[in-house]
Amino acid sequence: MAQATILLLEDEPFILMDLEMAAEDLNCQPVPTSNVNSALQILKGSGPIIEVGVLDVSLGNGQTCEPVARELERRNIPYILHSGNLDRHNELLRDLAGKLVPKPSSSDLVIKIALEQLALGG
Repeated sequence: MAQATILLLEDEPFILMDLEMAAEDLNCQPVPTSNVNSALQILKGSGPIIEVGVLDVSLGNGQTCEPVARELERRNIPYILHSGNLDRHNELLRDLAGKLVPKPSSSDLVIKIALEQLALGG
């Protein structure tokens, strides 16, 4: 059985793939997606039950992870914010409950921090 089911929201394909492999290496079930709509569908669908999230803050085309973060908060699911745009999103980040992990960080470290947040209950 997987250690945890992790929603991975990241618009950069190589980073997403790296996070996915790191999650699998730590015996987790990754649920990868690259945009807000598909992440929300995953959360509201009948697929795997998400236990923790790793959210890229800036998703391109002016999108941010905020709708997904709010849905995770509503469901009491812990998440981390994985971002390289800390200055640009300072106001948004202050309002979100997720622990901030700056880019670049190793994918293994990002997944380990997400699992720590899960163990702490958020």
